[in-house]
Amino acid sequence: MTNWIDIAALEDVPQRGARMVKTALGCVAVFRTAEDEVFALDNACPHKAGPLAEGIVHGKSVTCPLHNWVIALDTGVAQGADEGRVATYLARVEQGRILLDSAVLRARVAA
Repeated sequence: MTNWIDIAALEDVPQRGARMVKTALGCVAVFRTAEDEVFALDNACPHKAGPLAEGIVHGKSVTCPLHNWVIALDTGVAQGADEGRVATYLARVEQGRILLDSAVLRARVAA
């Protein structure tokens, strides 16, 4: 069963941008593409824990601001770099609001 948490209005995250969201269950980076798709990932790059929410969003990827690692927003996989992956979380937009799956966030915090 999916329990969704309403975290923000879609308009609160700029197109091709991101915001770091603090919830009672942990912090995540929420990304919005030029096509208004929304993705949620851990905010730390797998390389040196760079703040992904401060990176550059292009297509369905984000480039870490520290060392230019490119992370796929849909899978969390680091592209063209050493092995690395960022945890991803279910996110959706409903009636102009961004929702995150709280069950996945709880599992992350408990691990």
